[in-house]
Amino acid sequence: MTQPSVLLVEDEPAQRAVLSYNLESEGFRVIQAENGEEALLLVDEDTPDIVVLDWMLPNVSGIEVCRQLKMRKDTRALPIIMLSARSEEVDKIRGLETGADDYVTKPYSVLELMARVRTQLRRARPGSVATQLDFNDITLDTENHRVSRADKEIKLGPTEFRLLTTFLEKPGRVYSREQLLDRVWGRDIYVDTRTVDVHIGRLRKALCQHGGEDPVRTVRGAGYALG
Repeated sequence: MTQPSVLLVEDEPAQRAVLSYNLESEGFRVIQAENGEEALLLVDEDTPDIVVLDWMLPNVSGIEVCRQLKMRKDTRALPIIMLSARSEEVDKIRGLETGADDYVTKPYSVLELMARVRTQLRRARPGSVATQLDFNDITLDTENHRVSRADKEIKLGPTEFRLLTTFLEKPGRVYSREQLLDRVWGRDIYVDTRTVDVHIGRLRKALCQHGGEDPVRTVRGAGYALG
């Protein structure tokens, strides 16, 4: 299976670096553009499998890039996820009516955005993205939002589900509380690091409700890891 490619169009260097790093960690090949004109040129040179497009771009806006790509026969079916600080319903409707396949309002959690990228890519390229994550006797179905351990269903809240997804994507990797906050809650949302501990406690309790050892490891002075 060829590595799926993402065209990331974002004029803010720090945000572009964070998203690029996370997309590459998810197994995507990332093509970067910092403005609308560059994005349209790159699509012609190296057509991606999906576009993650910021609304507020200099000169040619994200909305205009989206409109042009959806008008062209060769890129009409290209999935586009629009990123915007505009949270008004009228802006979201405008983005979707222009042809965007999904609309994500800032601030957002990186993990949520990664999930939306996978969802759109599955629709465009069925079988290109794994929908099940496994570790020992734990199974997580990203598409149907279900978790089981030793074939017994586990009920998780949305935050605990996102935490477990993060751990299952890289079993054994140690995540600091700050890294978990960025991925699960979002970079632009202020949440006390102790909140991470509370949700880790809930995740542990849920995973052990039918017995078995606690799979979440506390690494003193560093954070948490699975296994």
